[in-house]
Amino acid sequence: MLEEKGIAAPRLEAEVLLAFAWGRERTHLLIFSDDRVPEEVQGRFNNFLYRRSKGVPVAYLIGEKEFMSLPFYVNPNVLIPRPETELLVEKVLDFLADVEGREVPALELSPYSPTTCCQPQKNSNAGKRTVPPVGENVQTHLVADVGTGSGAVAVSLTYYNSQAHLVATDFSPGALQVAKRNAKRHGVAERVEFLQGDLLAPLLQKGTTGIGTAVAANLPYIPTADLQSLPLDVQHEPFNALDGGEDGLDHYRRLIPQAEAFLAPQGLLACEVGIRQAEQLVKILTEEGWTETEIIKDYAGKERIVTAKKWGQC
Repeated sequence: MLEEKGIAAPRLEAEVLLAFAWGRERTHLLIFSDDRVPEEVQGRFNNFLYRRSKGVPVAYLIGEKEFMSLPFYVNPNVLIPRPETELLVEKVLDFLADVEGREVPALELSPYSPTTCCQPQKNSNAGKRTVPPVGENVQTHLVADVGTGSGAVAVSLTYYNSQAHLVATDFSPGALQVAKRNAKRHGVAERVEFLQGDLLAPLLQKGTTGIGTAVAANLPYIPTADLQSLPLDVQHEPFNALDGGEDGLDHYRRLIPQAEAFLAPQGLLACEVGIRQAEQLVKILTEEGWTETEIIKDYAGKERIVTAKKWGQC
């Protein structure tokens, strides 16, 4: 059925859905291949197959998607995390490993020790992505995740860097509930504050300006005219998490001045973009006075991440 519907990996997806319907690991289907499938499991499995054949993504059917080697709960309120977005997280993590933290204002977040502005520090775990130990007097990075959705970016940054203190924003109350659930699941809820609102507006309204270390943004970047031609799977995802306006960069144009207000001098802005958008975003950033712009390609060779630093001296 899945093959007839043009599903790219029909056998794999069928195995994943059967394992989920049965409450087993997928490997158990191979190890215990002679086991008879109970009728009630067959019924659940057939229901999943029918919904998948209608284009409902597997991640929504099983309620989970892996990202940065962590399992994340997902539902139709949020965009399903993509592998290419891991590059955004990796870039911010690498940046945080090379700068000291700053004092975090009172934002209903856990207290951390004040520190000085950005100075280089050694990274003893270069080349590795491990969970650092949490100490009593750790330095703190105040990082914003804009349009957090499932919270995959915010939770991953906090999980893999004990100095990271995240403020994650989203316009959707449903998305924020999913993100909070994932933060709790991975034990980082005390270091992530979730705010409802447009881009960085909720943060700036609190008077949080000039002190941020980094801004991570995976905002909607699909041009409006292209939405109808998206794969059926993607069309099941929330529309407001996809539509980026006429050229796909409308939200980034609004974010840039807000990020400038939030970040400390030499703070990092890291953005995920779509095809043929990277050079255009770099041009916009350069015209606005941002420095050290960089374009990073994904594993398919597509320009996917744009980074820049706020002008000024620490």
